[in-house]
Amino acid sequence: GSDAVLFRFLCNVSRFHSYINSAVTILQQYKGEEPFAGYLKKYFSANKKYGSKDRKQIAHCCYCFFRAGHVLKELSKEEQVLSALFLCTQDADPVLSALKPEWEGQYALNPAEKLKLLNIQSTVHDFFPWLNELSEGIEPDAFTVSFLQQPDLFIRIRPGYYPVLKSMFHAKGVFYKEISETCFSFPSGTKLDDYLSTNKEAVIQDYNSQKVGELMSFVKSEDVINVWDACAASGGKSIMAKDHLGKINLTVSDIRESILYNLKKRFAEAGISNFQTIVADLSANDPLPPGDQFDLVIADVPCSGSGTWGRTPEQLYFFDENKVDAYSHLQQQIVSNLLPHVKPGGYLLYITCSVFKRENEQQVEFIAGHNTMKLLRHECLKGYDKKADTMFAALFRREL
Repeated sequence: GSDAVLFRFLCNVSRFHSYINSAVTILQQYKGEEPFAGYLKKYFSANKKYGSKDRKQIAHCCYCFFRAGHVLKELSKEEQVLSALFLCTQDADPVLSALKPEWEGQYALNPAEKLKLLNIQSTVHDFFPWLNELSEGIEPDAFTVSFLQQPDLFIRIRPGYYPVLKSMFHAKGVFYKEISETCFSFPSGTKLDDYLSTNKEAVIQDYNSQKVGELMSFVKSEDVINVWDACAASGGKSIMAKDHLGKINLTVSDIRESILYNLKKRFAEAGISNFQTIVADLSANDPLPPGDQFDLVIADVPCSGSGTWGRTPEQLYFFDENKVDAYSHLQQQIVSNLLPHVKPGGYLLYITCSVFKRENEQQVEFIAGHNTMKLLRHECLKGYDKKADTMFAALFRREL
């Protein structure tokens, strides 16, 4: 009867306190020197006592802490974790119900109202303290509170697979939203590898990474086009170029040999065989002969990643603003080595996943300052209102 109910309640309270204490321990030890997901994996591997449900809840508490940034810094670490969990929660939460019953029924309040309830003097703008640095068109209120939510997972459906995948997801009962015939979204954490042949049928790719591909429709090509994906990373933009432009001769380069090794495996899954790879530090030197020129050069340059911090909020928490200038300088070095390889009449597609003007509009000015490069279009691709990343893209054409 009532004794059993009380016993279960006390057990839950004890377990939930343990979650908060474990989160506090992890947060005190973590210094931001590696991705938090990797750090957590190693921590839980070394501490086998946690079950999968425990790991999930503790990780969620930690990520909420990072999402709240430094807004709660006046509180104790335990209160910071609980308050951050409250700020990031829209629906009833068993941990908060047990440990903070006075907040019951307040979860649906907007973030500004929650800060007031918590007696926090900060405003929602303090979740991202560099608002004067934002690219044009980003709405500060909507952008800053977006950090309190985990973005969705998106796939780009490759040519010919839309009916197959739509039918399969219906049959399997997988929840998704159809954005278009090439883009579906899923709740974060959906295990898509259980349902589809990644890279062959669809590519896991953020909504605005896919929108960048629309700029490729401006590229006027012959039957065969020479494309250089200069900062290729895992090759998502290369696969998209293949799908948008058809038959292409592809050159891919990256500073990390291990990344290109993984890219080759991914290209095999995607059915791409006509390519060459180059390991190169484009900020230091030009790896290609002077005469090598391309119809399209894709420059998805290294950047702060600030448009993706909703996925990696630890980077928001530990960010040093001085890094923006360092990235800006690096981007100009890379672009300077790429421009000679854009053939007359060819295109340069400049891309960042940053929200900072110094990495976006100021770089457009730098590229347009080269007399041969004509700006066709640039756009800040806002994702904070779509549970997606925010990106920036600019397409240039070299004068004949």
